[in-house]
Amino acid sequence: MVYVLDKDGRPLMPTKRHRKVRRLLRDGLAVVVRRTPFTIRLLFDTTHYKQNVTLGIDAGSKHVGVSASTKNEELFSSEVLLRNDIVNLLSTRREARRTRRSRKLRHRAARFNNRRKEDGWLAPSVMQKVDSHIKIANLVCSILPIDTIVIETAQFDTQKIKNPDISGEEYHHGEQEGFWNVREYVLWRDGHVCQHCKGKSGDKILNVHHLESRKTGGDSPNNLITLCETCHKSYHKGEIELKFKHRSNSLRDAAFMNVMRWRVYELMKKMFADKTVKITYGYQTKRKRIENVIEKTHCADAFCIAGNLTARRTDRLYKGRFVARHARSLHVFVPKKGGVRRSTIANHWIGKNRLQRFDTVRYNGADCFISGSSNGIPFLRDADWKKVTKTSIVNAKYVKFMSRKHSSLLIL
Repeated sequence: MVYVLDKDGRPLMPTKRHRKVRRLLRDGLAVVVRRTPFTIRLLFDTTHYKQNVTLGIDAGSKHVGVSASTKNEELFSSEVLLRNDIVNLLSTRREARRTRRSRKLRHRAARFNNRRKEDGWLAPSVMQKVDSHIKIANLVCSILPIDTIVIETAQFDTQKIKNPDISGEEYHHGEQEGFWNVREYVLWRDGHVCQHCKGKSGDKILNVHHLESRKTGGDSPNNLITLCETCHKSYHKGEIELKFKHRSNSLRDAAFMNVMRWRVYELMKKMFADKTVKITYGYQTKRKRIENVIEKTHCADAFCIAGNLTARRTDRLYKGRFVARHARSLHVFVPKKGGVRRSTIANHWIGKNRLQRFDTVRYNGADCFISGSSNGIPFLRDADWKKVTKTSIVNAKYVKFMSRKHSSLLIL
């Protein structure tokens, strides 16, 4: 499938007439806009006949399925892997900043004193996934004339289980409403009683303890428990042992989607004001998939979400993943022997071949990505991020450059 843009860059219906596309490129009547997915832009005026194209998005916390189709044919299908390293990176940055307090450094005045969070603030790990969904939709809408966007945000509506008649603003009144932070909610949930000694210590000062480290388990209520200060100090001294474990929550993924789904929905409606944006749930997608005997994959779910179940499926699946653009840290966290902190910013070019990290290259007749380098030797990985060779190290002279990355989203 070749995706086509008009003279002004607006998307037209794609084509499979490869011979005509080659002739247009040869005669200078079209230019290549991007290599993957292959898109051209016409250099002459043309008609703007369009069909009704629906974009289905299987939203998720780890993977996103995408499918765009008409009533007769699926035009685009993709599976995208989201980043899940934001929490660890922020925790590592927090640790690095705290170690500075123990160094003998000059006093530096505060850069800012406004710590108030904006209205509608979301955690960076959640907001990054919200932005990723928007980028994926924006990519598809830039190459196809989408008129309807349908998003699956969760397997089921967790709040409808408790209140079947819930609607509108009632969704904003959740279980933790009325508590100014998570700590107050945890204290209320545990009855303001130490969960280890049950108040036998007589200590009236209560602390909220992380069952797992903040870096591993986070600050969610299922990772917190109420302890009196006596038991809390005794635990960290190793004098007592807690019998509690991380409280598993079977609705964790659904709750996560409930946090971000309204933000995704609102941003979609705002960004694509000229299109119809709808929401659906996983149980509806599952019913469609079973009734039409369709396999269970992220792109198949997106195909069912789009609603054109009689359309002919495409055999071209684009695989994508989000990557970090740059290393935010200036130096490595753990210095080498001798205490010299090495810079984490690598050389811009890999060797003398003008290659960069995350470039798309061709090796042994297959396209792959440059995931990194060492002493001018690139490391190659395929669309599934698996090593191309056993050692993944390839001499740069056997690698053919194909294209640079357009954004933090890599597609192959």
